[in-house]
Formats: sequence, C-alpha cells, structure tokens
Amino acid sequence: MQVLISILISLIAVEHLFFFWMESIAWESFGRKVFGGSKEFFKTTKSLAANQGLYNGFVATGLIWSFFLENELSISVRLFFLGFIVVAGIFGAYTVSKKIFWFQAFPAFIAFILILSFS
Repeated sequence: MQVLISILISLIAVEHLFFFWMESIAWESFGRKVFGGSKEFFKTTKSLAANQGLYNGFVATGLIWSFFLENELSISVRLFFLGFIVVAGIFGAYTVSKKIFWFQAFPAFIAFILILSFS
C-alpha cells in the first residue's frame, strides 16, 4: 500500500507542478486554451494567475520534499500539504467549477485517507 500512496503523492505533485507552469508561465497561451476566454482577459489576469500558480508550486514542492524525510515527519508533511489541496479544491469547486473537485480535491482526499489508514 505504501507504494500506491507514493505513486499517488507523486502524481498529485506532478499535477501541481503542471498547474504552476500553466498559471505562472503559460497563462496567456496554454491557460487560455484550457479555460477559454478573450486574449484581453488572460492578459489582465496574468499576475493573478501567476500568484495562484506560485501556491501550486509550493504545494508540489512540499509533497516532493516529503519523500526525503523520515517516516513520521514525511507522513505529517504529506497530510499538511494534502489538506491544503483538499480545502482549495473544495473551495474551487464551490466558487469556480465542479471539475476542480474531481481533478484537485478528490485525488488528494483519497491520498489523505490512505495515509491515515495505512501509515
């Protein structure tokens, strides 16, 4: 089960690195393709998206960091960052799109439950 948890944590970290890249670096190009909207909207919201992307980068970094820590500390760090993801995903689903729950909150919630159950 620990291998499955590690794979899931890795996938969630990669997903948030992707969010970081899209929101902080490729907002006006790739971000626009993903979300749709006017060129002007993406130009004017670029700094907001970059800020949001930075938080996703921090979350990914925290999850990656957890692989280099001792077992008990690793578990605490993973739960800490996964908790952020779950809350942000639920908030995003409520305020923006229900899809955010399935892409962001749900995988983190599953990982959170698996860690609590098998660690």
